[in-house]
Amino acid sequence: MSMDGAEVLKRTLIEDEAAILDAWYASLREGTSLQSGRIREAELQTQAKAVYGQLRDALANGGVEADGEQYTSLREALADISRSRAIQGFTPTDTANFVFSLKAPVFAAIGKAHGTDAATLAAGTWAASKILDRLGLHTMEVFLESREEVIGRQGQEIAELSTPVVRLWDGILALPLIGTLDSARTGVVMENLLQAIVDEEAEIAIIDITGVPTVDTLVAQHLLKTVAAARLMGADCFVSGIRPQIAQTMVHLGVELNVVSKATLADAFALALRQTGRKVVRQQVSAEGRR
Repeated sequence: MSMDGAEVLKRTLIEDEAAILDAWYASLREGTSLQSGRIREAELQTQAKAVYGQLRDALANGGVEADGEQYTSLREALADISRSRAIQGFTPTDTANFVFSLKAPVFAAIGKAHGTDAATLAAGTWAASKILDRLGLHTMEVFLESREEVIGRQGQEIAELSTPVVRLWDGILALPLIGTLDSARTGVVMENLLQAIVDEEAEIAIIDITGVPTVDTLVAQHLLKTVAAARLMGADCFVSGIRPQIAQTMVHLGVELNVVSKATLADAFALALRQTGRKVVRQQVSAEGRR
């Protein structure tokens, strides 16, 4: 008489625990996780043993529905492992294989115990596949979500680092922009510039776009928003770094910045000095001073 698949799997996990764990450890050692040096073998075995125990306990109480309440602690444990691996730089394959590599040892144990009973063998194998496949997919879902969060944070940090506000003189700031301006980055640019205007009590802010590859209508709109925000804070804005190619493109597109613009940052800085009543004078050095 054939047995229920969940019962077959439960008995197999209990009766052949040592053999299954040894085979699982061996499979994990052959994988690329240890070879990458991102995790130690002792830690990997600890994770595997903990997951195995939670799987055994959940199966005893919750059947083969891996999305059920009895599997909550196991899903949370796998989610923690996936998040840590996403941060450590593991590949999706390494992460998925942590769960999927358990299938072969379990299948082998079921076959060894029920190889002569085709119906029981099929039921146990199906139960193991259903649970482990669902848990493996859960692991990958959490891993991908975590990777997206990591990439998003890194992109935000890079955007913040790539929009530094430089103090050129008392009351004069420069904001050199490098790369493409989009809506998200414009928000960072505005925030950094406005905060710097407040902190430095700046009168003039120079936005240098030498490192911006192209200026189209959308980029122009983002620049105008930044200029308007700075003016509301009481600071005049200049734009510098408009190259000949960009100037021609803007003319062809009919783009108007409606803001004072200069070819270079040096020209814009000189204008800012004049508007604030300052000038740079070359100091005359005497012959004795040169010695």
